[in-house]
Formats: sequence, C-alpha cells, structure tokens
Amino acid sequence: MHPKATILLLLAPLLLSGCAGREMLSTQNVLAVGSGVLQATTLDENSVKQTASLAAREMDSQNRLASSESGYGARLATITRGLERHDGLNLNFKVYLSEEVNAFAMADGTVRVYSGLMDAMPDDQVLAVIGHEIGHVQLKHSYQQMREQILADTAINAAVSAGGVIANLTSSQLGQLGYAAVNAHFSRQDELEADSYAVEALKRLGKDPYAMKRSIETLESIHASEGGFLSTHPSNKDRIAHIQAAINKS
Repeated sequence: MHPKATILLLLAPLLLSGCAGREMLSTQNVLAVGSGVLQATTLDENSVKQTASLAAREMDSQNRLASSESGYGARLATITRGLERHDGLNLNFKVYLSEEVNAFAMADGTVRVYSGLMDAMPDDQVLAVIGHEIGHVQLKHSYQQMREQILADTAINAAVSAGGVIANLTSSQLGQLGYAAVNAHFSRQDELEADSYAVEALKRLGKDPYAMKRSIETLESIHASEGGFLSTHPSNKDRIAHIQAAINKS
C-alpha cells in the first residue's frame, strides 16, 4: 500500500471526529498530522486546555496529594481563598506532598504547590509565587508551552485531532506533557512579565507586593542549589531590579 494511503487509513477516525467549524480535515492537514507536523492553525486554545486538564489529572494520580483537611491543604485553602475565579480565570489549587521546592501551573488553570515550597516560606511569599504562576496562565505562557510541546512530539501530535477534539492520549503521553509543564523553561521576558503580574495581583488583593521580591530572595538564599522553582525560573539581579520597579509603579 502507498505510504500516503496508509496514513489516511490510520487517521480515518480523525476525519470522522476532528473537524474545525464542522468541516472535514483536508487531505493535506491529515498527511501533516500523520507525519508528525500538526498545523498550528488547527490546534486552538480550547484543545490545549483540554489536554492540560487531562495531563493535570495524570500528574495528580502520580503524586501524593495533601487532603483538604490536612495542615498543608488547609493552609493552601486559606492562602488562595477567593482566587478560584481570579482575573477571569477558573483556577484550582492543590498541594503535592514532596520536599521539592517548586510550584507550577497549566493552561487550564491548574496550579500545584509543593509542600517543600510551603515549608520554605511564609504565607505571603507562597501567595506571591502562586501569583507568578497565575501570571503564566493569564499571559498564556503556559498555553504556548504546552502547545509547542504537542506540536513538537510526533506521537502526541498525531493523537490530538483538529478542531478541539482530544483523541485517546495514553497515560504515558499525558504524564510526559505534565512533566514538561512542571519543568517548563520560560523565556526571560515571560518570567519578568509573570513577576510583574504577581506584583500587580498582590496590590489588587491588598497584599504586600514586596512579598514577590522576598520570595525570590528566600529561594535564592536557601534553596537555589537544590533545583526546583529557581531551576526553571532563573533569577538574577536584573530580575530583582525589575520586581522592584514593578513595586514602585503607582
């Protein structure tokens, strides 16, 4: 059988289930998916968010979650009270019981905080870190990261159909996407924008915006050599100066 015919046969379910505006995929698009190059125009934000939700569920199943009645769970609930619908987003918060000093967010509004990070700093600094992660979601950095990951991976690429319909991604593939979200390396500009967002969010919430600066200083002085948050969120004097400038803005 001709290779192109084989690809079309294998991707027949996508022709039936995946359509943009209820229109059938073109042969060119199907062949692009089959070769591991899903056209960027077919991978919309809702599709990425659906994938993120599935990846978050897989990550939750692979980690120890703090119950809402536990000390960590109750503390996080107090810190994030009122943020579930913050700035037009639908956010959900949970604690991973791990000594790792880290936090991450996904495009669908998933925010996860590690107990190691909560042990490292007081509530106002934890809130600042969460604000930073929310910034990545609101500014669509998290969306762009996962979108690029889907487009770059041939197997995942072929499993995600056009028009927002998610095919049967395996647990391994979802775990891979979740791992990429935890260890996302954002650009310097993305990090600065997320820092500024956190500062402004703290101001709007009536909280001390200096908590953002202190959170970075805390992580640098105590945990910089241990990886985690700062290993994927690089910090330097310019970043501290940028945070201070954002604080000074009226």
